[in-house]
Amino acid sequence: MRRLVLIVLVVLALGAALFWATRPKPIPVALKEVATGKVEATLANTRAGTIEACQRTKLSTIIGGRIEYLGVKEGDKVKKGQLLLKLWNDDQQANAALAQAQVTVAGKRVEEACIAAANADKEAKRQAELRARGFVSSSREEAARTDAEVRQASCNTAKADVAQTEARYRATRSEQGRVALYAPFDGTVAKIVGELGEYSTPSPPGVMTPPAIDLFDDSCLYVKAPMDEVDAPKIQPGQVVRINLDALPGQSLAGKVRRVAPYVSAVEKQARTVDIEVDFDDPAIIGKLLVGYSADVEIILDARDKVLRIPTAAIREGGRVLLFDAASETLVERPIKTGLSNWEYSEVLEGLAAGDRIVTSLEKEGVKAGAKVRPEEKTK
Repeated sequence: MRRLVLIVLVVLALGAALFWATRPKPIPVALKEVATGKVEATLANTRAGTIEACQRTKLSTIIGGRIEYLGVKEGDKVKKGQLLLKLWNDDQQANAALAQAQVTVAGKRVEEACIAAANADKEAKRQAELRARGFVSSSREEAARTDAEVRQASCNTAKADVAQTEARYRATRSEQGRVALYAPFDGTVAKIVGELGEYSTPSPPGVMTPPAIDLFDDSCLYVKAPMDEVDAPKIQPGQVVRINLDALPGQSLAGKVRRVAPYVSAVEKQARTVDIEVDFDDPAIIGKLLVGYSADVEIILDARDKVLRIPTAAIREGGRVLLFDAASETLVERPIKTGLSNWEYSEVLEGLAAGDRIVTSLEKEGVKAGAKVRPEEKTK
């Protein structure tokens, strides 16, 4: 009997050791304590936005030709009206000089014709006086009057010739404007396509030819960002925006929606979007930014402070969370009701209380209701 009892005890000890060795080990999980804080309802852009200049123009000459003058370099600051580039146009200048000479000659002809007309008018008046006294015949008076009228007509024709030659001169001057580029505003030269002596070609309709000079004004900047078309009805000018730049990590800039595009952009193989434009609240920050920086925007639709909140990523499908039961060290599924939410936090209206701890590492294998777990780290 004693031997049988000993055998039973050994078997029990072995079974207990085997159970202890093969028992399920608690899964280490990350926990988050339910606490109060601020929750915002926000909208974010679907793709990265871009910092744009309020004024930017891509300049090209109206006609093509060889670059004879290039007065700027990339990065140069220019003033409004400054000559940036000019093509070879000696032929146009020769035509302008010819037209100007013709204006001068036409002016001299006016002077000559009108002097003759004045003299003829005086002669006609003198012949009329002599006819009245009976010294000359009526035919002589008629001939003098006719000559005066003809010469006056010649004077008027000469004046019309002056107007015509001046118009021709102005036309040659305007032709010269077709080969020159002037700065339409104060700005910075971003890019130049072409070098001195090279041939510059304008951009005809339907042909994507790079512009000769890309000019922008960096004293006024804004953010242009695409938003999903389903969010467009919620966006209005004046809404508060947070702007985040890759170039300024960890720093959010305040802004406001300036404009919402009145149409939807449809780009092949991309979601349909609506472009918005956002102004910076602080003008001083503009001097620290570069045109072309990538930017992300968050439009704040609503905000509530001092409400119960949990990480949005901790909410499972169907509005449920996994609650940590400290007594049994197991997970309990709990349905909750949420209010405002964004990608980071969600407001809890029902189902949880301050101090409850929920699982945030839902991606771990075996994390489900009833699972044995242990806190991975101290929760806050």
